[in-house]
Amino acid sequence: MHVAHLSLADFRSYARAEVPLDPGVTAFVGPNGHGKTNLVEAVGYLATLGSHRVAADAPLVRLGAERAVVRAQVVQDTRQQLVELEINPGRANRARINRSSQVRPRDVLGIVRSVLFAPEDLALVKGDPGERRRFLDELVTARAPRLAGVRADYDRVLKQRNTLLKSAALARRHGARTAAGPGGRTGGADLSTLDVWDQHLARAGAELLAQRLDLVAALQPLADKAYEQLAPGGGPVGLDYKDSLGEPGAPADPQEPASLGREELYERLLAALGEARRQEIERGVTLVGPHRDDLVLRLGPLPAKGYASHGESWSYALALRLASYELLCADGREPVLVLDDVFAELDAARRNRLAELVAHGEQVLVTAAVDDDVPDVLVGARFSVENGTVERQ
Repeated sequence: MHVAHLSLADFRSYARAEVPLDPGVTAFVGPNGHGKTNLVEAVGYLATLGSHRVAADAPLVRLGAERAVVRAQVVQDTRQQLVELEINPGRANRARINRSSQVRPRDVLGIVRSVLFAPEDLALVKGDPGERRRFLDELVTARAPRLAGVRADYDRVLKQRNTLLKSAALARRHGARTAAGPGGRTGGADLSTLDVWDQHLARAGAELLAQRLDLVAALQPLADKAYEQLAPGGGPVGLDYKDSLGEPGAPADPQEPASLGREELYERLLAALGEARRQEIERGVTLVGPHRDDLVLRLGPLPAKGYASHGESWSYALALRLASYELLCADGREPVLVLDDVFAELDAARRNRLAELVAHGEQVLVTAAVDDDVPDVLVGARFSVENGTVERQ
C-alpha cells in the first residue's frame, strides 16, 4: 500500500498543498518550523484519526480558517481509493471515500495504514501509562478497524459511569447521606443504574482487553528481535501487560489474564467493578478497566522506565515501532513508514542500522532538517520544504 497523492487545505501551516508521491523512499528536507512534519502528520491522521503531536484537533486547522481538509489517493495492489477527512474543531468531523456521500470518520480507518517514528516516541518508554495504552489501541485498530467502535463504546460508557460516580462523590462531600437509600440513592445521587453501566463497561472492556493481550503476545518476540537489530547485545526486552482486575491499586499477575477467554474476562471485570464500588463511590471515578492498565517494558531484568539510558530508551521506542511494522506486514498490507526527524536523534551506528532495516519498505517518508541527516542508503525522491512551499528537487 502507498499514498500516491496528498492534498491539504488549511491544515496546519498550509493554505493549500498538493504533493504527488511515489512508492519507495521520499525525503522532505528543510529548516525546522517550515512544515515538513505537517505533511507526514497528515498521513498519520488519515491512518489513526489523531495526531502524534497534539491531543486535540484545533491546532491542526490553519489560523483564521474554520476547518481543514486532508485528502489522499491510496493505491493497494491495482485498486485505488480516494479518502478525505474534514476536521471541524468543536463540531463533528466529516469523511468521504471516493467522493461518495458522507461516511463516519472511523469508516475510513484501514484505508491508510502507517507506522510513524518521531521524537515523541520517547514517551512510550519514559511517559505515563496513557501513552502506552494509546500505542496499543492504535495498533489494535490498525489491525482490526472494527475495534474503533469498541473503543468508542468503552469511552462513552466510561464517561457516563464516571459522571454518575462523581455526582455521588460530590453529594457525599456536601454532607448528604453516605449509605444507599431507597431506590438505590447514595449521597443524593441515583445509583440504581450502576449495575447496568457495569455490565456495559465490562462487555466492551473485555473485548478491548482481549485484543490488547493478543497484541502484546504477538509483539513480544518481534520487539525483542528489533531491539537486537538496533542495539546488538543490549537486550533482551520484555513486554508485560499490567491489568487492573485485582484489588484496586494492586493489579493481578500480568500472565494470568492472557490465558482467559472473552467471557471469562467479562466476568473478571464485572467482579472487579463490584469489589471496587465502595471506593469508586468515595472517589467519584472508575478504578477498574482497560483505561487503568499499563504496558510494562522490561530491558533485561529491570523496567525500562527509570532504568534505561537515553540511547536505550530511543532504541526501545524504535523497536516497538519496528515490531508494529512487522506485525502489520504479516497481516498482508504493508503500512507507510514515516520517520519524522528521527535520524538527527541517533548516533551513527543506530542511524545506519535503522536505515538499513527500513530502506526496502513499500513507501518510506522521511523528514530531515538537512540532506546529511538522511542516510545514504535511503535513496529516492527529495522535496524541499521552506516557507510553506513544497517543491520536488
